[in-house]
Amino acid sequence: MARYTDPLCRICRAHGKKLFLKGDKCYTKKCPLERGRGIPGQKQVTLHFSKPSDYKIHLQEKQRVKSMYGILERQFRRYFEMASSQKKIPTGDKLLEILERRLDNVVFRMGFAPNRRTARQLVNHGHIAVNGKKVTIPSFLVKEGDVIEVREDSRQISVIKESIENASSIPSWLEVNPQAFRGVVKQIPNIPELSLGINSTLIVELYSK
Repeated sequence: MARYTDPLCRICRAHGKKLFLKGDKCYTKKCPLERGRGIPGQKQVTLHFSKPSDYKIHLQEKQRVKSMYGILERQFRRYFEMASSQKKIPTGDKLLEILERRLDNVVFRMGFAPNRRTARQLVNHGHIAVNGKKVTIPSFLVKEGDVIEVREDSRQISVIKESIENASSIPSWLEVNPQAFRGVVKQIPNIPELSLGINSTLIVELYSK
């Protein structure tokens, strides 16, 4: 699978919005966007552009979400097909629900990692267990009642301990016991209640064209 190896801050600069890919740095003045850094490769001059097309607006939202969750096009398309194949929940909300239920995202949301990229590495390297069993697949989709924990042999890893100490608020659909390095999926995430700042309707409209 292709892997992005350039500086993560370039992604946020390209989208013109914070995607919180660097963890704590994103909340400080060290963030390039806080320092007024613009799109990579463009001189900082005032330019007059025409209004972006609808297609560009739709595409930018999709690319932003893919960058946030660290997913490539083929997998993202598969998630969209999964979301559109069910009829109970709006497709856009179901798509975001699937993305939130990814194990690497849950590890990040529980505060065991400072960002999703680090969470993905922790999962890949076998530091995370689900219901007592080691899981090394970042795309593993958790379900209600699943117990996510840092394996006992991995609890002294500095990045995990520091992340737990600096963890901010935990989403309401998760419950975490930081002292035990363990969390529980209380319920499937209700996307309209989470305020993720994502306009999933634009993504649905893009794929529906």
